[in-house]
Amino acid sequence: MPPTLASLVHHSALKLTVLAGEDKLATPVRWAHVSELADPVPWMEGGELLLITAMKIDAENPAAMRRYVKRLVGAGVVGLGFAVGVNYEQVPRPLVEAAEGEGLPLLAVPRRTPFLAISKAVSAAIAAETYRAVTAGFEAQRELTRAALGADGPAALLARLAAHLDGWAALYDASGALVAAAPDWAARRAARLSGDVERLRERPAPASAVVGGEPGETDGGSGGGADDGAGPVADGGGTDRSDRPDGSDRVELQSLGTGRRARGVLAVGTGAPLGTAERYALHSAIALLTLSTERSRALQEAEQRLGAAVLRMLLAGEPDHARAVAGGLYGELLDAPFRMLVAEAAAGAAAESADAAEHADAETVPDPLGVLADVLEAAAARTGESVLAVPDGGRLIVLAPDGGAAVAACAGHARAIEARRGTKARPRERTAAAPDDDLVVGLSAPAGPIAAAGAFRQAEQALSVARRRGRVLVEHEEVAAGSVLPLLADDAVRAFADGMLRALHDHDATGRGDLVASLRAWLSRHGQWDAAAADLGVHRHTLRYRMRRVEEILGRSLDDPDVRMELWLALKATSVPSTG
Repeated sequence: MPPTLASLVHHSALKLTVLAGEDKLATPVRWAHVSELADPVPWMEGGELLLITAMKIDAENPAAMRRYVKRLVGAGVVGLGFAVGVNYEQVPRPLVEAAEGEGLPLLAVPRRTPFLAISKAVSAAIAAETYRAVTAGFEAQRELTRAALGADGPAALLARLAAHLDGWAALYDASGALVAAAPDWAARRAARLSGDVERLRERPAPASAVVGGEPGETDGGSGGGADDGAGPVADGGGTDRSDRPDGSDRVELQSLGTGRRARGVLAVGTGAPLGTAERYALHSAIALLTLSTERSRALQEAEQRLGAAVLRMLLAGEPDHARAVAGGLYGELLDAPFRMLVAEAAAGAAAESADAAEHADAETVPDPLGVLADVLEAAAARTGESVLAVPDGGRLIVLAPDGGAAVAACAGHARAIEARRGTKARPRERTAAAPDDDLVVGLSAPAGPIAAAGAFRQAEQALSVARRRGRVLVEHEEVAAGSVLPLLADDAVRAFADGMLRALHDHDATGRGDLVASLRAWLSRHGQWDAAAADLGVHRHTLRYRMRRVEEILGRSLDDPDVRMELWLALKATSVPSTG
């Protein structure tokens, strides 16, 4: 325990006597300080026991003593020690009454007790407390390390940490999903912190935040939170506090990882602010969890090179070689149907990221492909799936098990982005979307290793459609099962159609005949004059004349099937509504 006024009063060698504030003797003492200044407040930090002989104050003036004591209490001084027998034979009554009025503990220090003895006692007690905290911290570090290296890994570590903190602990993965909590009831409490976890993940790492706790309490680098009063201390972490209102316990959130994006978040909940020993235990847990969640850069690069080699072999039609190279790392992925996923940042996001990189630290630039990779890898890790993710220039290529958690997480991520956008407007037309929301993804149909190249082409086709339609995710099944007409809703196709038909529209605008409508009717009837003329309500000779005028104006023959195809597509493109 840190030294308190009570421990000093009970110190047999000091012989201190309590004259006021007996109900506040449990207050911790941060230091003992001697000052004879009439106003020592500017040099106080709070938590001090102030020792005086009243050399420069009028201790018998009631008004002056009320002002003096009030100033001390306002500065956070926790106690006042008065030397008896130096300048005053007894503690003056006005000082005693002022201390009683402000609730400030007042201690009489006998002449034979030097102030130095009190300072030494406080210093020794602080040193002993620090040694105890460091020793307890090292012991906690050993226990947490053993737990982290055990079969249960992070789950066992959280259980030991919760016991050391006399509270609860929870771990979230890189996507913000709850992975584990200890004790078991803490999962319900931790689930209600998803919003706070998401806000912390959006900040550059390392980052921390405090939710709840003592009013006005903040930690270095914290984002703050609800400052409700701290609740009672848990009894060994075993008491179910999951139904407490949010903020009734003190929760600290700490990001995990060494990169610019958090690889996870650790949350701990306690009934009171952490002491020194508990802080050591928390920092040890952060270090151990960071080691377990943040792979070394060399290992990441090696895995990416291996994954890229496996992918190249699959796309080159060498599935047997790919399976041999994949080994145990990706081998299971190639033994069952998988989906090929190709993702890229939308054009607007790429431009914004490039511009931001010129004006800010690159570590803070949002990366939609990195966020997607985190989501997929976290989902796969929770279910033990193998996922092959290969950055390819401005793209991310992923192989994931068909029907698995990673594919489902991709779909959920896309739905969340669409919901945040609130519109299906094309990325270049959006101005309010977050940079990491500007993402387009194409997903192939299920395939095996022998058909990997075909799956890649399907994913690229779906990606192209997603880009044109302003969608986040398009699956190849949608492209194959749908109509070709939506594919015409593209600016390049519309520009071609407008250019091809412009001369006919200009002719019709003069009121000299409806050539565009006549051409549409004639093509829709496959060149059958009577049927097309009947649709238009004109004589077939009139229709023949109009088709000759079309040929003359365009300078192209309608007998050419390629010309008829291009004209029909141009007519359909101008009739398809824009998806923007």
